[in-house]
Amino acid sequence: MKNCLLLLLTLGLTSTALRAAESDEGFVPLSDGKTFAGWKMATENTNTWKIEDGSFVAHGDRCHLFYVGDLAPFTNFVFRAEVMTKPGSNGGIYFHTKYQPQGWPSAGFENQVNCTQGDWIKTGSLYGLVNVSQALSKDDQWWTQEITVQGNKVIVKVDGKIVLEYHEPPGTQGGKDFGRKLSSGTFALQGHDPKSVIFYKNLRVKKL
Repeated sequence: MKNCLLLLLTLGLTSTALRAAESDEGFVPLSDGKTFAGWKMATENTNTWKIEDGSFVAHGDRCHLFYVGDLAPFTNFVFRAEVMTKPGSNGGIYFHTKYQPQGWPSAGFENQVNCTQGDWIKTGSLYGLVNVSQALSKDDQWWTQEITVQGNKVIVKVDGKIVLEYHEPPGTQGGKDFGRKLSSGTFALQGHDPKSVIFYKNLRVKKL
């Protein structure tokens, strides 16, 4: 980390860039920005996903992209991603989920990505559990979406601003069809529908 900061200073970057580098200390990248190494698509509609300028791009019929690399599974962590949507797009970031070849993931939680699409549940929501009706994100602009899980607590931030803080009630049981119970698992990115275009890049995680 010290070498990174010295490099930034040498390059004459701003204090904002230095703070960003410091805030990412301890994080490990989950993608190389060039290939799907460490990730596995669902078996349906695999042409939905492509890589463009270092980003995973979802544009097509439903297909989810699951992290299956060596760092999985994840229990307590801070996850960060840079996200951008085109107008009218819907997507999501799943955590504590598991690989599923078809359908909407039945395990874990979906952290919503949606600025202007018709679904009233907007960016940062824990879909169907803690729903937020006003998006802190904007189409055609990159934002940082952050998910922290620690014990029975989930905190979601968009560009450093807290969207929600969820405390799982004692005795919560995972449902048969949708297991929304904090445990452990992996991450997945959602390709939702042909009208949605979403970019995900700089995926990184720090285990707690």
